[in-house]
Amino acid sequence: MSANRKKLRNRHKDASNGPFPENTSSVSSAPEALWQEIHNAHKPEAAPIRAWTRGVAFDENARRQVFNVAGMPFVFKWLAIMPDVHAGKGATIGSVIPTRGAIIPAAVGVDIGCGMMAVRTSLTADDLPDSLKAIRSVIERAVPHGRTHGGRRNDRGAWNDVPAEVGRLWQSQLLADFQRIQERHPELGNPNHVNHLGTLGTGNHFIEMCLDESDRVWFMLHSGSRGVGNRIGTYFIELARKDMRTHLADLPDRDLAYLKEGTTHFDDYVFAVEWAQKYAMLNRSMMMERLLNAIATARLLPEFDARLEAVNCHHNYV
Repeated sequence: MSANRKKLRNRHKDASNGPFPENTSSVSSAPEALWQEIHNAHKPEAAPIRAWTRGVAFDENARRQVFNVAGMPFVFKWLAIMPDVHAGKGATIGSVIPTRGAIIPAAVGVDIGCGMMAVRTSLTADDLPDSLKAIRSVIERAVPHGRTHGGRRNDRGAWNDVPAEVGRLWQSQLLADFQRIQERHPELGNPNHVNHLGTLGTGNHFIEMCLDESDRVWFMLHSGSRGVGNRIGTYFIELARKDMRTHLADLPDRDLAYLKEGTTHFDDYVFAVEWAQKYAMLNRSMMMERLLNAIATARLLPEFDARLEAVNCHHNYV
């Protein structure tokens, strides 16, 4: 968690050639354009790549994945890659892949619905104490975080005793559709999914106290669909491979196995992904509610309003 009074500065450095090898041609509308359009000289039928990557270098694995995905026959119009592009499972992380008639589960990944939530408060930098240690401790007690171990006792990354408000949220918003998913795919069943609702996780997931350019205090967090999203993603990635086992030799990467629109598995995947995205959004909302209530109750800060402005959005979704 951090409170930082420094304003953001643009450290963007232009690189006219971009990160692609010489076997491509790059065209942009003007030298100052924010993006470049890349074409694969060896596969002219492939979709063009629009790259917001001036000044960004990335490795050969990421380059290869970008061209592999652009060459898939169902990519619609173009593939877009962002400045944070880096190698993932079959497809790069930091890319937007418009498709028609197919979805690549591995490109969506296993942290389905991962995203950010931020809430602006009425607090300013002048309201903050010199040390944020006590505030951090309050947040850590309010929101389980860290690696989970299957929901066993003393599992600090999950609820040992599910709070009443978390149980109500699961029952009212998530349980019915999850039971529908589980009926069709029993392998996805797990009684511990409710134990992860309202928890942060690990890896690059975080809770942060931060300041904007006007020194107003925000609370921000980054998390997704936790263990259940991972289970759904992993399961359908393998299902796509099984569905395509006679065609995998035709794929540039086995992780680009896809589900075809009009099939039962395609429909089931879309339904499960939409459910996991809902879980992720509710997960973030529950964490934010708990941490704001905990901070207000602890009285470590002046009374504040946290209803001024809020954002809750996915960055990993269909």
